[in-house]
Amino acid sequence: MNLLLVEDNRSLAKLVAQKIKSKLNLHIDIAYTLAEAKELVKQKEYSLSLLDLNLPDAPNGEVVGYIYSKQIPAIVLTASLDEEVRQKILKKDVIDFVTKTSVNDVLYIVSKIERLLANRRHKVMVVDDSQLVRRKLSKLLRNQMFQVIEADDGEDALRKIDHDPDVRMVITDYNMPKMDGFDLTLRLRETYGKEELAIIAISSDESELVSSKFLKFGATDFLKKPFSTEEFNCRINNTIENLENIETILQMANRDYMTGAYNRRYFFDKMEPYYKKALEENKHIAIAMLDIDKFKSINDTYGHKAGDEAIKALANLLMDSTKGSDMVARFGGEEFCVLLKDISREDAFKFFEELRLKIVGMDVPVTESESVNFTVSIGVVTAKEDTLEQMINESDLKLYQAKNEGRNRVQMG
Repeated sequence: MNLLLVEDNRSLAKLVAQKIKSKLNLHIDIAYTLAEAKELVKQKEYSLSLLDLNLPDAPNGEVVGYIYSKQIPAIVLTASLDEEVRQKILKKDVIDFVTKTSVNDVLYIVSKIERLLANRRHKVMVVDDSQLVRRKLSKLLRNQMFQVIEADDGEDALRKIDHDPDVRMVITDYNMPKMDGFDLTLRLRETYGKEELAIIAISSDESELVSSKFLKFGATDFLKKPFSTEEFNCRINNTIENLENIETILQMANRDYMTGAYNRRYFFDKMEPYYKKALEENKHIAIAMLDIDKFKSINDTYGHKAGDEAIKALANLLMDSTKGSDMVARFGGEEFCVLLKDISREDAFKFFEELRLKIVGMDVPVTESESVNFTVSIGVVTAKEDTLEQMINESDLKLYQAKNEGRNRVQMG
């Protein structure tokens, strides 16, 4: 990603560039005048710009207009800020503006860029029956580098989110035909918890009951029209940052620290409800228990660090090979449990046999000059038992049968 920094104060420009480079993996070009900026823009494409409002050859913010015409997102730097300047800047649809008064301002610039880079991986849905409002909100969100999806009412939103479950935030109007924002919020909360999906409601309704009603029944935040661009941006970015923080905490609680696979507790918390439903609807599933053959010899020969590398390599292969809806959990030591959804007995055997062959062909580096090879034994069960735990126990028995019959094999139950 290329960033253009236009700042006539050379010391400040170098300081900002240094701070950004030390924290973020960005290529930065510095221009000290508008003329230099124009030359750089001719030569290269930029994903983001930092612009000084007053330059020797552009004392009245002309650089902002030029960069805006080139459709390069911009953060404006200014030594002072009054209401007239603020309104002038905002008309150019800039991402943000920052005063240049202290080192803290430089740190804010770095954190803002970091936020924008993180925003690029998040999808946000705008729900409003007014095309004009949708376009305005979508423009603000794209300015903050979010991926944006639009829906014209609650029913349309539910259809689209059903086909695109990666949406992390929904911004919805209150009054809409077919399904209003409140009913949409209730429907979304039937499926998505607050840790999975943020919902921000927007309304011009003067009644305080509207905001309290939304917040009590599932909205993450509420914005009253009219609102400023700065307020909207702050609320949106704070909300997505809170979601990320919750995600980090849940990752630490639900995943095995060494491998990144889910832990045993999370496996049962999530899969027991699914298993009960699979029994009721007679869905096909496969459960496999697998572990590394002769794992102790790896530790004895190469050391425990090599054993850890082998476990991590196996976990990565399991997670890379399964679908997002499947489940991979480390049950302890070198032992893993894999649950595959909507799969026949024949396809399950094929999947685990191909997996076994991939593992046979793996070389896991343990030092600069050494690598370790290993095999796994796999016990697979597709016939459902009364409980999830019973089915896992059956696959565990098949695992030991695979061990007893020579290892490096898939034993079907």
